[in-house]
Amino acid sequence: MGAAPVLEELREVCQPQAKLASRNGEHWAGRLYMRRISLRTTRQLVRTPVTPDQLTWTMVVCGVAAGAALMIPGLTGAVLAVVLMQLFLLFDCVDGEVARWKGQNSAAGIYVDRLGAYLADAALMAGAGYRAAESGVGGWLSVGIATALGVILLKASTDLVDVARARRGLAVADDESTRPRSQGVATVRRIAAAFKIHRVTNGIEASLVLLVAAVADTVTGGIEPTRWALGALAVITWVMVPAHLLSILSSSRLR
Repeated sequence: MGAAPVLEELREVCQPQAKLASRNGEHWAGRLYMRRISLRTTRQLVRTPVTPDQLTWTMVVCGVAAGAALMIPGLTGAVLAVVLMQLFLLFDCVDGEVARWKGQNSAAGIYVDRLGAYLADAALMAGAGYRAAESGVGGWLSVGIATALGVILLKASTDLVDVARARRGLAVADDESTRPRSQGVATVRRIAAAFKIHRVTNGIEASLVLLVAAVADTVTGGIEPTRWALGALAVITWVMVPAHLLSILSSSRLR
């Protein structure tokens, strides 16, 4: 292996400001702390034969495993789910950074990356349903699966904007185009953004919510806090589905 690249040089190539500054292109946790960790991880990985696609598949495994971890009763499963979702975020950062440094970007890698995001978040919600049902079938498992479906619809509605624009021969939508043309919709969106409640539909945030619920379960000696948490996630997700669709249709993203 050769010498590790200088961090500043690596940052300039692997973490372009245009991407990090994009409201829709970067997770808040990435900007807050994970990009600092990922750059140091990337610095070591670029010296190895590992490929970006291999890192992307590792990301997918971590995300799906996070959902499976919730099937482990008690705090152990909830803590493991949070750790795995953090690893999911780490590899989500690292695969792109390694791809930029090595010049190995591929359509397959982008596809698997998006598929991984779908699978990870859906697996976490389904795992929460299994957990709330206390390792059995029934209504709470159905709530978890329904929430997983809602999360998939939220992600699909966003990705389908790019599909529609590509088929019309349009460039990728920028942040400005996401602003609703309707003043009323824009006001509702600003209120929702102020409370950031929509973020819990993301697997990383949802895993933290479920960890807090697991702590409450331990204190109370029951499973009700997890059930309340899952119920809240389900309601928020399914309120967001039509709201997100309205936001897209009332913006300039499809024009």
